[in-house]
Amino acid sequence: MRIAVAIPCYRVTQQVMGVIEAIGPEVEAIYAVDDACPEGSGRFIEQHNRDPRVRVLYNSENYGVGGAVIRAYHAAMNDRMDIIVKIDGDGQMDPSLLPLFVRPLLEGRADYTKGNRFFRPESMQGMPPVRLFGNAVLSFVTKLSCGYWNVMDPTNGYTAIRTCVLAELPLDKLEQRFFFETDMLFRLNTVRAVVKDVPMDSVYANERSNLKISRVLPEFLGKHLSRLGRRYVYNYLVRDFNVGTLYSLFGALLLGGGALFGLWHWVTGIVQDQPATSGTVMLAALPVFIGVQCLIAFLHHDVSNVPSEPLSLFLQDAHISPSSGARAGAPCNS
Repeated sequence: MRIAVAIPCYRVTQQVMGVIEAIGPEVEAIYAVDDACPEGSGRFIEQHNRDPRVRVLYNSENYGVGGAVIRAYHAAMNDRMDIIVKIDGDGQMDPSLLPLFVRPLLEGRADYTKGNRFFRPESMQGMPPVRLFGNAVLSFVTKLSCGYWNVMDPTNGYTAIRTCVLAELPLDKLEQRFFFETDMLFRLNTVRAVVKDVPMDSVYANERSNLKISRVLPEFLGKHLSRLGRRYVYNYLVRDFNVGTLYSLFGALLLGGGALFGLWHWVTGIVQDQPATSGTVMLAALPVFIGVQCLIAFLHHDVSNVPSEPLSLFLQDAHISPSSGARAGAPCNS
């Protein structure tokens, strides 16, 4: 297996050389992407680097972390790499953990691995309380919108992926800034890729985040709702029509109908000064109760429907089959 590392570089001249030096010999190529860094990270690396594996790529403008990583993804696929690991250049991600991220991919147990700082209580000791609460809430919202109920810490940027799986994704349509990791999970779910968490510790140094919560919160909520709606349409209306579809449709119909019926009679009773009868109350309450139960059943079905068979195994079989007619792309080597 040919393993590569992608390092997005933006204001990381103080830490990036230490990150590069800590990358082990199992890695064949290192792509350092200067995302129009005002500090000239790319030139800095070229001047101080002595590692022949390093290749500096330049973005003509600042596209964000996603844009930098996508540039490295394209380079890795063009160079016929099998696995590419994304490590930030600010020193918060320990390169010595790379084998833990790669192993599930090598063993055929996953298509994509990502870090999880919530796996052990000790791992969260260095995490600020506000960030801890925000990540917990964001993890639940991401489970709803992306469908990976088995993962936590969705914004964790320490990731590894098979390039043959990357070839199945519309990379040029991915979000390029702070929503990149979440959009990546959504896109992986649409192709039924298997995602696994890798436990890791949180590290916070003196870095300053460029993320402004008050500015991105409304945008994030809108994007999560968009992904939730699209995922439902893909998985329960277009790709398949299953028992989860029936649960969701009947649940929404009964809950909405019962609520509207009860609200109408409640308003009418107030206007006419005439209390609703017990039969009217039951006709309003019963559909609501049944609708809630149907939606809970749908949620249970969605949780149990998390992808479990790695896509890379299927792509590998398609690639080696002489009659498969598999489309061109990075092959999944065994």
